[in-house]
Amino acid sequence: MNPIISSLFTFSLLSSFLSLSTSSTHAQQCHFPAIFNFGDSNSDTGGLSAAFGQAGPPHGSSFFGSPAGRYCDGRLVIDFIAESLGLPYLSAFLDSVGSNFSHGANFATAGSPIRALNSTLRQSGFSPFSLDVQFVQFYNFHNRSQTVRSRGGVYKTMLPDADSFSQALYTFDMGQNDLTAGYFANKTVEQVETEVPEIISQFKNAIKNIYGQGGRYFWIHNTGPIGCLAYVIEWFPVKASDFDAHGCVSSLNHLAQQFNHALKQAVIELRASLAEAAISYVDVYSVKHELFLHAQGHGFKRSLMSCCGHGGKYNYNKGIGCGMKKTVKGKEIYIGKPCDEPGKAVVWDGVHFTQAANKFIFDKIAPGLSMACHRQ
Repeated sequence: MNPIISSLFTFSLLSSFLSLSTSSTHAQQCHFPAIFNFGDSNSDTGGLSAAFGQAGPPHGSSFFGSPAGRYCDGRLVIDFIAESLGLPYLSAFLDSVGSNFSHGANFATAGSPIRALNSTLRQSGFSPFSLDVQFVQFYNFHNRSQTVRSRGGVYKTMLPDADSFSQALYTFDMGQNDLTAGYFANKTVEQVETEVPEIISQFKNAIKNIYGQGGRYFWIHNTGPIGCLAYVIEWFPVKASDFDAHGCVSSLNHLAQQFNHALKQAVIELRASLAEAAISYVDVYSVKHELFLHAQGHGFKRSLMSCCGHGGKYNYNKGIGCGMKKTVKGKEIYIGKPCDEPGKAVVWDGVHFTQAANKFIFDKIAPGLSMACHRQ
């Protein structure tokens, strides 16, 4: 990308952070002693793995060296956020093995929607840990952690102090599963669009509830261009006329944009009603869309094609997932195997981004973190 265009692109992203002050500088940089994260697989650091079985190899191979509860070859955007704030990677609230919650907790689980779905994980593939459930988990964690911490000893070192809850950054990355769940249920894009107001209403309620628990600093990602992901494209027979010039499904990306417009309006309304809150609306859609459109210009070789998978136009098969193996002559071999250069691919497994793509996304949104504690 031309350096001038790149600079303008970065500036346009920063200008979309609704919580940023109109002042060009701030005397005080933000300091967050903890992060409490809510979301789906885009920010799940081990929740679904703890509840329903580990995400096996080759997940985690590019950084952790072995599976680490993430549906990725390495770190997620939330991991880079934690690194940038000088905090440890977030332990999943549902993971009782080796977790340290002194600097926050992660309530996200892969497949989680904002709205509760009337189905089990095995029926639909979507997590039962919807945003309202994640809030209940947070509510209980908030109260019980202080009771247990008062016992002293190891409990004091493994749980956050009381002040952390009012000083923490509350991060959100949800909505993608609400949109795809409707589409997977054979609803039209127009039918899913009619459900967006109710989805946004439930999201607003969660923010208000957390505010009622003392949360003051909110970092809210919008949803990405779902029409560029193989698992959505391959799930349904899509006509040639449905694709844009870059190979993404236009109607699905439009659906994501409609959701994002409603989410942005919700942030404006929340800021007006929650006087002490600093709320950042983070336009990750634009960053991800840019990456799909101009992958090679940013050093990537693969854009729509998955790194880890099997067969087809996108190296994706919903029946043969990343990491699937079979036994041949007594030896296990990968069918859903990873590519040789995951650092050059945008998409990891047809559903999720690679560590390299997550780092690209983080780098574009990172400047806003230094101002995320400032109210407009």
